[in-house]
Amino acid sequence: MSTPLISAPQLQTLLASGQPCMVFDCSFDLTQSDAGAAMYAQAHIPGAVYAHLDTALSAKGEQQLTGAASGGRHPLPARENFAAWLRSVGFDNTMQAVVYDRQGANYCGRLWWMLKWAGHDNVAVLDGGLQAWQAQGGAVSALAEAARAPGSFALGAPLATLVDVATVQRNLGRPNQSILDARGVPRFKGEVEPLDPVAGHIPGALNRPFTQNLGGDGCFKPAEVLQAEFKALLGERDPASVVHHCGSGVSAVPNILAMEIAGLGPTALFAGSWSEWCSNPARPVAQG
Repeated sequence: MSTPLISAPQLQTLLASGQPCMVFDCSFDLTQSDAGAAMYAQAHIPGAVYAHLDTALSAKGEQQLTGAASGGRHPLPARENFAAWLRSVGFDNTMQAVVYDRQGANYCGRLWWMLKWAGHDNVAVLDGGLQAWQAQGGAVSALAEAARAPGSFALGAPLATLVDVATVQRNLGRPNQSILDARGVPRFKGEVEPLDPVAGHIPGALNRPFTQNLGGDGCFKPAEVLQAEFKALLGERDPASVVHHCGSGVSAVPNILAMEIAGLGPTALFAGSWSEWCSNPARPVAQG
Protein backbone atom coordinates (compact mmCIF):
# COMPACT_ATOMS: atom_id res chain seq x y z
CA MET A 1 0.00 0.00 0.00
CA SER A 2 1.47 3.37 -1.01
CA THR A 3 1.59 6.10 1.60
CA PRO A 4 1.91 9.89 1.47
CA LEU A 5 4.27 9.74 4.46
CA ILE A 6 8.05 9.74 4.79
CA SER A 7 9.75 8.74 8.05
CA ALA A 8 12.59 10.70 9.63
CA PRO A 9 15.18 8.01 8.74
CA GLN A 10 13.88 7.91 5.16
CA LEU A 11 14.22 11.68 4.91
CA GLN A 12 17.78 11.52 6.24
CA THR A 13 18.59 8.98 3.51
CA LEU A 14 16.90 11.10 0.86
CA LEU A 15 18.81 14.25 1.82
CA ALA A 16 22.11 12.35 1.89
CA SER A 17 21.45 10.89 -1.57
CA GLY A 18 21.76 14.20 -3.39
CA GLN A 19 18.47 13.69 -5.23
CA PRO A 20 16.60 16.91 -6.10
CA CYS A 21 14.56 17.68 -3.01
CA MET A 22 13.07 20.66 -1.20
CA VAL A 23 11.94 20.55 2.42
CA PHE A 24 9.24 22.95 3.62
CA ASP A 25 8.58 23.98 7.23
CA CYS A 26 4.90 24.90 7.63
CA SER A 27 4.78 25.47 11.39
CA PHE A 28 2.03 27.90 12.38
CA ASP A 29 -0.26 29.11 15.17
CA LEU A 30 -3.77 30.30 14.28
CA THR A 31 -3.88 32.60 17.32
CA GLN A 32 -0.54 34.29 16.56
CA SER A 33 0.32 34.47 12.89
CA ASP A 34 3.99 35.32 13.41
CA ALA A 35 4.64 32.43 15.80
CA GLY A 36 5.38 29.87 13.10
CA ALA A 37 8.10 31.97 11.51
CA ALA A 38 9.62 32.45 14.97
CA MET A 39 9.59 28.67 15.53
CA TYR A 40 11.30 28.21 12.18
CA ALA A 41 13.94 30.80 13.05
CA GLN A 42 14.69 28.98 16.32
CA ALA A 43 15.04 25.51 14.78
CA HIS A 44 14.38 24.01 11.37
CA ILE A 45 15.71 21.19 9.23
CA PRO A 46 18.81 22.62 7.51
CA GLY A 47 17.93 23.95 4.09
CA ALA A 48 14.18 23.98 4.72
CA VAL A 49 12.06 26.75 3.21
CA TYR A 50 9.44 28.37 5.43
CA ALA A 51 5.88 28.30 4.04
CA HIS A 52 3.66 30.80 5.87
CA LEU A 53 0.00 29.80 5.97
CA ASP A 54 -1.29 33.34 5.56
CA THR A 55 1.05 34.62 2.87
CA ALA A 56 2.17 31.54 0.90
CA LEU A 57 -0.64 29.02 1.34
CA SER A 58 -3.61 31.40 1.43
CA ALA A 59 -4.84 34.29 -0.71
CA LYS A 60 -5.20 36.61 2.28
CA GLY A 61 -1.62 37.84 2.66
CA GLU A 62 -0.02 40.95 1.19
CA GLN A 63 2.50 38.81 -0.71
CA GLN A 64 -0.25 37.09 -2.68
CA LEU A 65 -1.38 38.38 -6.03
CA THR A 66 -5.08 39.03 -6.46
CA GLY A 67 -7.38 36.08 -6.88
CA ALA A 68 -8.60 33.21 -4.79
CA ALA A 69 -9.76 29.70 -5.61
CA SER A 70 -12.04 29.32 -2.58
CA GLY A 71 -13.82 31.30 0.10
CA GLY A 72 -13.38 31.09 3.86
CA ARG A 73 -10.89 32.45 6.37
CA HIS A 74 -7.94 30.88 4.54
CA PRO A 75 -8.98 31.10 0.89
CA LEU A 76 -6.88 29.06 -1.50
CA PRO A 77 -4.77 31.21 -3.80
CA ALA A 78 -5.33 30.80 -7.51
CA ARG A 79 -3.25 27.89 -8.79
CA GLU A 80 -1.20 30.28 -10.95
CA ASN A 81 -0.36 32.43 -7.92
CA PHE A 82 0.66 29.38 -5.89
CA ALA A 83 2.89 28.24 -8.75
CA ALA A 84 4.50 31.68 -8.80
CA TRP A 85 5.31 31.36 -5.09
CA LEU A 86 6.84 27.92 -5.66
CA ARG A 87 9.05 29.35 -8.40
CA SER A 88 10.04 32.24 -6.13
CA VAL A 89 11.52 29.85 -3.54
CA GLY A 90 13.41 27.84 -6.15
CA PHE A 91 11.07 24.88 -6.61
CA ASP A 92 10.77 22.99 -9.87
CA ASN A 93 8.99 19.93 -11.21
CA THR A 94 11.99 17.62 -10.83
CA MET A 95 12.05 17.95 -7.06
CA GLN A 96 10.74 15.68 -4.35
CA ALA A 97 8.89 17.89 -1.85
CA VAL A 98 8.82 17.01 1.85
CA VAL A 99 6.60 19.03 4.17
CA TYR A 100 6.53 19.14 7.97
CA ASP A 101 5.39 21.16 10.96
CA ARG A 102 5.31 20.88 14.75
CA GLN A 103 1.50 20.67 15.01
CA GLY A 104 0.54 17.12 14.07
CA ALA A 105 0.58 17.65 10.28
CA ASN A 106 -2.17 20.25 10.70
CA TYR A 107 -0.48 22.94 8.62
CA CYS A 108 1.96 21.01 6.44
CA GLY A 109 -0.96 18.92 5.21
CA ARG A 110 -2.23 22.08 3.51
CA LEU A 111 0.97 22.34 1.42
CA TRP A 112 0.92 18.59 0.68
CA TRP A 113 -2.64 18.96 -0.67
CA MET A 114 -1.86 22.16 -2.58
CA LEU A 115 1.10 20.57 -4.35
CA LYS A 116 -1.16 17.70 -5.45
CA TRP A 117 -3.73 20.29 -6.56
CA ALA A 118 -0.97 21.98 -8.57
CA GLY A 119 -0.26 18.68 -10.32
CA HIS A 120 2.88 17.74 -8.37
CA ASP A 121 2.60 14.15 -7.14
CA ASN A 122 6.11 13.82 -5.70
CA VAL A 123 5.36 15.15 -2.20
CA ALA A 124 5.41 13.50 1.22
CA VAL A 125 4.58 14.50 4.79
CA LEU A 126 7.28 13.95 7.41
CA ASP A 127 5.55 11.54 9.78
CA GLY A 128 5.77 12.88 13.33
CA GLY A 129 7.01 16.28 12.19
CA LEU A 130 10.07 18.07 13.50
CA GLN A 131 9.74 16.21 16.81
CA ALA A 132 10.27 12.86 15.07
CA TRP A 133 13.17 14.29 13.09
CA GLN A 134 14.94 15.41 16.26
CA ALA A 135 14.12 12.18 18.09
CA GLN A 136 15.97 10.32 15.32
CA GLY A 137 19.03 12.53 15.75
CA GLY A 138 18.28 14.81 12.82
CA ALA A 139 20.16 18.09 12.85
CA VAL A 140 18.39 21.45 13.14
CA SER A 141 19.55 24.93 12.26
CA ALA A 142 18.76 28.41 13.54
CA LEU A 143 20.60 30.08 10.66
CA ALA A 144 18.80 32.08 8.02
CA GLU A 145 18.69 30.17 4.75
CA ALA A 146 20.24 31.79 1.69
CA ALA A 147 17.86 32.87 -1.02
CA ARG A 148 17.60 30.39 -3.88
CA ALA A 149 17.63 31.10 -7.58
CA PRO A 150 14.08 31.15 -8.99
CA GLY A 151 12.69 27.77 -9.98
CA SER A 152 10.83 26.73 -13.09
CA PHE A 153 7.75 25.03 -11.61
CA ALA A 154 4.93 24.58 -14.10
CA LEU A 155 1.39 23.61 -13.19
CA GLY A 156 0.06 20.19 -14.17
CA ALA A 157 -3.41 18.71 -14.19
CA PRO A 158 -4.86 18.77 -10.64
CA LEU A 159 -4.29 15.56 -8.66
CA ALA A 160 -6.58 16.64 -5.82
CA THR A 161 -10.32 17.36 -5.87
CA LEU A 162 -11.60 20.77 -4.79
CA VAL A 163 -15.33 21.18 -4.05
CA ASP A 164 -17.03 24.58 -3.78
CA VAL A 165 -19.77 25.69 -1.41
CA ALA A 166 -22.47 25.58 -4.10
CA THR A 167 -21.72 21.92 -4.79
CA VAL A 168 -21.80 21.04 -1.09
CA GLN A 169 -25.14 22.80 -0.68
CA ARG A 170 -26.62 21.25 -3.83
CA ASN A 171 -25.69 17.73 -2.69
CA LEU A 172 -26.74 18.18 0.94
CA GLY A 173 -28.48 15.01 2.11
CA ARG A 174 -27.74 13.07 -1.06
CA PRO A 175 -25.97 9.68 -0.93
CA ASN A 176 -23.27 10.87 -3.32
CA GLN A 177 -21.89 13.23 -0.63
CA SER A 178 -20.71 12.38 2.87
CA ILE A 179 -19.46 15.44 4.73
CA LEU A 180 -16.64 14.89 7.24
CA ASP A 181 -15.91 17.69 9.73
CA ALA A 182 -12.39 17.71 11.21
CA ARG A 183 -13.03 20.23 14.00
CA GLY A 184 -13.05 19.32 17.68
CA VAL A 185 -16.27 17.94 19.17
CA PRO A 186 -17.30 21.13 21.07
CA ARG A 187 -17.04 23.24 17.92
CA PHE A 188 -18.83 20.61 15.84
CA LYS A 189 -21.70 20.51 18.36
CA GLY A 190 -21.88 24.30 18.44
CA GLU A 191 -21.04 24.49 22.15
CA VAL A 192 -18.16 26.92 21.46
CA GLU A 193 -16.98 28.87 18.42
CA PRO A 194 -13.76 30.82 18.91
CA LEU A 195 -13.12 31.77 15.28
CA ASP A 196 -16.32 32.05 13.22
CA PRO A 197 -19.48 34.12 13.71
CA VAL A 198 -21.88 31.14 13.84
CA ALA A 199 -21.58 27.98 15.94
CA GLY A 200 -22.59 24.53 14.74
CA HIS A 201 -22.04 22.30 11.73
CA ILE A 202 -23.33 21.50 8.26
CA PRO A 203 -26.48 19.37 8.60
CA GLY A 204 -25.76 15.67 8.19
CA ALA A 205 -22.01 16.03 8.65
CA LEU A 206 -20.00 13.40 10.50
CA ASN A 207 -17.37 14.45 13.03
CA ARG A 208 -13.78 13.17 12.90
CA PRO A 209 -11.42 15.49 14.83
CA PHE A 210 -8.13 15.49 12.91
CA THR A 211 -6.16 14.81 16.09
CA GLN A 212 -7.65 11.30 16.20
CA ASN A 213 -5.41 10.26 13.30
CA LEU A 214 -2.26 10.33 15.40
CA GLY A 215 -0.90 7.88 17.95
CA GLY A 216 0.77 8.75 21.22
CA ASP A 217 4.10 9.12 19.43
CA GLY A 218 2.76 11.94 17.25
CA CYS A 219 2.88 9.80 14.10
CA PHE A 220 -0.09 8.66 12.05
CA LYS A 221 -1.72 5.47 13.28
CA PRO A 222 -1.10 2.28 11.25
CA ALA A 223 -3.05 1.98 8.02
CA GLU A 224 -5.20 -0.89 9.25
CA VAL A 225 -6.21 1.04 12.38
CA LEU A 226 -7.14 4.14 10.39
CA GLN A 227 -9.08 2.03 7.90
CA ALA A 228 -11.11 0.39 10.66
CA GLU A 229 -11.86 3.74 12.31
CA PHE A 230 -13.00 5.46 9.12
CA LYS A 231 -15.11 2.48 8.05
CA ALA A 232 -16.78 2.45 11.46
CA LEU A 233 -17.54 6.17 11.14
CA LEU A 234 -18.80 5.99 7.56
CA GLY A 235 -20.90 2.85 7.99
CA GLU A 236 -22.57 2.09 4.66
CA ARG A 237 -21.38 5.34 3.06
CA ASP A 238 -19.00 5.05 0.12
CA PRO A 239 -15.54 6.42 1.07
CA ALA A 240 -15.36 7.94 -2.43
CA SER A 241 -18.32 10.18 -1.50
CA VAL A 242 -16.46 11.90 1.35
CA VAL A 243 -15.98 15.67 1.25
CA HIS A 244 -13.71 16.97 4.00
CA HIS A 245 -13.97 20.31 5.74
CA CYS A 246 -13.02 22.04 8.99
CA GLY A 247 -13.06 25.70 10.01
CA SER A 248 -11.08 27.16 7.11
CA GLY A 249 -9.88 24.25 4.98
CA VAL A 250 -6.59 23.61 6.78
CA SER A 251 -7.10 20.99 9.50
CA ALA A 252 -9.39 18.99 7.21
CA VAL A 253 -6.35 17.79 5.28
CA PRO A 254 -5.00 15.42 7.98
CA ASN A 255 -8.24 13.47 7.51
CA ILE A 256 -7.61 13.37 3.75
CA LEU A 257 -4.10 12.14 4.48
CA ALA A 258 -5.36 9.54 6.92
CA MET A 259 -7.90 8.15 4.44
CA GLU A 260 -5.16 7.84 1.82
CA ILE A 261 -2.89 6.08 4.30
CA ALA A 262 -5.81 3.76 5.04
CA GLY A 263 -6.29 2.97 1.36
CA LEU A 264 -9.67 4.75 1.30
CA GLY A 265 -8.69 7.78 -0.77
CA PRO A 266 -8.36 10.02 -2.58
CA THR A 267 -11.23 12.14 -1.27
CA ALA A 268 -12.36 15.73 -1.84
CA LEU A 269 -11.77 18.99 0.07
CA PHE A 270 -14.33 21.74 0.64
CA ALA A 271 -11.68 24.39 1.15
CA GLY A 272 -14.00 27.23 2.16
CA SER A 273 -15.22 24.98 4.98
CA TRP A 274 -17.35 26.13 7.91
CA SER A 275 -16.11 29.72 7.71
CA GLU A 276 -17.52 30.04 4.18
CA TRP A 277 -20.63 27.94 4.85
CA CYS A 278 -21.77 30.04 7.83
CA SER A 279 -21.06 33.35 6.09
CA ASN A 280 -24.47 33.14 4.41
CA PRO A 281 -27.39 33.06 6.91
CA ALA A 282 -29.55 31.35 4.28
CA ARG A 283 -27.52 28.16 4.61
CA PRO A 284 -28.81 25.67 7.21
CA VAL A 285 -26.94 25.09 10.46
CA ALA A 286 -27.19 22.11 12.81
CA GLN A 287 -26.14 21.88 16.46
CA GLY A 288 -25.73 19.11 18.96
